[in-house]
Amino acid sequence: MRPEIPLLILAGPTASGKTALALELASRLSAEIVSFDSVQLYRDFDLGTAKPTPEELARVPHHFIGEFDPRQPLSAGEYSRQARPRIRAIAARGRLPLLVGGSGFYLRALLEGLFPGPAAAPELRARLRDRATHGGPHRLHRLLRRLDPEAADKIASADLPKLIRALEVRMLARRPMSQLWREAGSEKFSEARPFWIGLNPPRARLYERIEARAAVMFAGGIQQETRGLLEIYPASLPLFQSHGYKQACDILLRDVPVPLALAEAQAEQRHYAKRQLTWFRANPDIHWLPGFGDDPLIQAAAWQAISQRSHGSDHLFALD
Repeated sequence: MRPEIPLLILAGPTASGKTALALELASRLSAEIVSFDSVQLYRDFDLGTAKPTPEELARVPHHFIGEFDPRQPLSAGEYSRQARPRIRAIAARGRLPLLVGGSGFYLRALLEGLFPGPAAAPELRARLRDRATHGGPHRLHRLLRRLDPEAADKIASADLPKLIRALEVRMLARRPMSQLWREAGSEKFSEARPFWIGLNPPRARLYERIEARAAVMFAGGIQQETRGLLEIYPASLPLFQSHGYKQACDILLRDVPVPLALAEAQAEQRHYAKRQLTWFRANPDIHWLPGFGDDPLIQAAAWQAISQRSHGSDHLFALD
């Protein structure tokens, strides 16, 4: 039997200040940060994925930030297979694994395992991708909503890899992916003992921050980064359909006016934040904090919650 591994998990919507809170906690807890963000995994795509800055990355050890080739998408299952031994190694060094991100699907795969879904079908995937190329990912999202409404509620309408996988499972298994997930559990990360903290800032202020961040991004930086990326990677790369990059491609390749592209990016990111909160609110174990992670009061509240848990009956974390 493997030794138990304490985990601190910091979840929350985009732009809620997870990076700032994670850095503060990691420095006090002798922790190493493990990202469960499905787009920050890839190298070169930096500004649009809101990666930590080089200065932030240098403050504490980070894992799964910019490590993978964008041309070889990392599935949730593969993420889980690579993250578990990394987390075990962190614990073996006497340090605390601090998991940070907003991709609940990847985190679920890590902690609960994967359902025994059908293997990938390249021909079906190619047909679905062709349909998205001609009609946009939203076309696949509408199809998924008809076939598996529960999965559609949890997958962003622009997240092409997840849409394709959900439709692939539904068509090949002839059962909804959401149903297969409920029947899963045989591959759980059984030695993990997580303590959850969630950031839930006021919705209006969160949306203001999302819109302001996008406005700064579209003042020129995202277009410049995307122009350079298009010189390296094909425009058909799935990451170019993610938030921000899709609209930057619209500006550069399809002459969409910047204000229109910005408005669409802001709307997509607001909707994404809402879906993230819906996903995490289903977890009754999360200790919610009603503010942003860069707020000193919220940082103090997070530390207090951790201290209380550490001094409780299970002594989850060893604090000095």
